[in-house]
Amino acid sequence: MNWIENLLIIGGVSLDIFATMECEGSVVAKIDKKKLAEISILTVVFQMAVLYLGSLGSGRLMRQEGVAENEILLSNVIAAIIFAGLGVHLIIKAVRNERIYEHRQDTFSWKKILLGIVGTGIYTLLAGFAFGLMEIRMRACILLLGVCSLLMVIAGVYTGYRFGFEQKKKAYGIGAVLLWAAGIDVLIQYVLTRI
Repeated sequence: MNWIENLLIIGGVSLDIFATMECEGSVVAKIDKKKLAEISILTVVFQMAVLYLGSLGSGRLMRQEGVAENEILLSNVIAAIIFAGLGVHLIIKAVRNERIYEHRQDTFSWKKILLGIVGTGIYTLLAGFAFGLMEIRMRACILLLGVCSLLMVIAGVYTGYRFGFEQKKKAYGIGAVLLWAAGIDVLIQYVLTRI
């Protein structure tokens, strides 16, 4: 996989982080930069760890001796299905468009943030699982995810603070398109060329 494919996948997953943090930014009276830094660090570390664990779990399956060509082909198909499924779930979240009770809070709600981080971690875990199935080297992906997560937390909080939570629907839609594009690319490059 090249860096563009990795960026599509990580960008799609990171836009879920953006939407989650946008909702939190829309209700705070003032952004506490120290707490935002804590949230950013927590999110980045958690996302990077979850991506690695996901790839580690499926990567062990692929590192067994004697993996046949048809098993590699099947693992690429499963990875494409995972990316497509993640995109479908983001579209469902966009269509469902859960309303946020917008009321000002003095500070961030750690309970909501932790639940949001764990929720987005499920997407990241599945993406890591798909990366492991495709035997992707994870160092660059983990670093890219760390940078994207950091940017999405900050951008999401400030976007929510300035404009409310209405941009989350667009973020989910764009994330879904990025994941679908990655899934189609995997099918074309790694499945159809081997048939």
